[in-house]
Amino acid sequence: MDVRVQSAGPTEPFLGARDLFTTEHDLDLPVNVHVRDNPDSRTWTAHYDDHHVLNISRQAANSAMARPLALHEYSHMRRHETDHPSHVQSTREALYLALAGHSVERRTLSHCYQIANHMKDIYADDITLTVAPADRLVAFLESSLAAALADRPADPPSWTRLTPAADPEITAVNAAFALALLERHDCIDDDHRLYDLAHAAANDAVGIELAAFKRRFRDLGTDPDAGEYRRALVEATREYATRSNYAAD
Repeated sequence: MDVRVQSAGPTEPFLGARDLFTTEHDLDLPVNVHVRDNPDSRTWTAHYDDHHVLNISRQAANSAMARPLALHEYSHMRRHETDHPSHVQSTREALYLALAGHSVERRTLSHCYQIANHMKDIYADDITLTVAPADRLVAFLESSLAAALADRPADPPSWTRLTPAADPEITAVNAAFALALLERHDCIDDDHRLYDLAHAAANDAVGIELAAFKRRFRDLGTDPDAGEYRRALVEATREYATRSNYAAD
């Protein structure tokens, strides 16, 4: 597996992740790593005929999460190389099918794309968690959800929301994804703090059933064919769009 760090910045996280990844898996195409100066840049990958690209912010590349993030992205690359339905099917086509006959706001549509990304992440991390312990992933998901719960207005004094004023529905879905992924791989105990955080998120999300979305993510088939995966994606996004407060028939 050929990993080339193209920018000035740390190399160890990406090479270390490569060494760990190749204990169980491999990539046919080389990986070009680009460390971006923009601290707001998300870690993301692009795929070409002769190579993959991993883009990561300098801040993330120098953080404790750099190696786990690289492992996660290598897993996405592996799914792409093996033509896994979650990584090669058109998300746009599936969403058009799911939302046919419904009128949804642009924000709701972006949330549906996020649900599709969660489903991709489930399959990527099915690989990641075969080569790396889940400790940092668990801590990352817990801190991310805790931060979302804490990000709420201080006024008025009678405020009772438990999650941010913006988009509590997708916050609840994100919580369902976190629990689903960790339950899928037996990474947390029943009394883990994430359950309390997830239920707090669900309490503020009208029309979103935490248990239902958790089940959808957790129980995704390990080796679906194209039709099975499309059906799972259509059903999940349709459930979100038609139950959320942003949808209108």
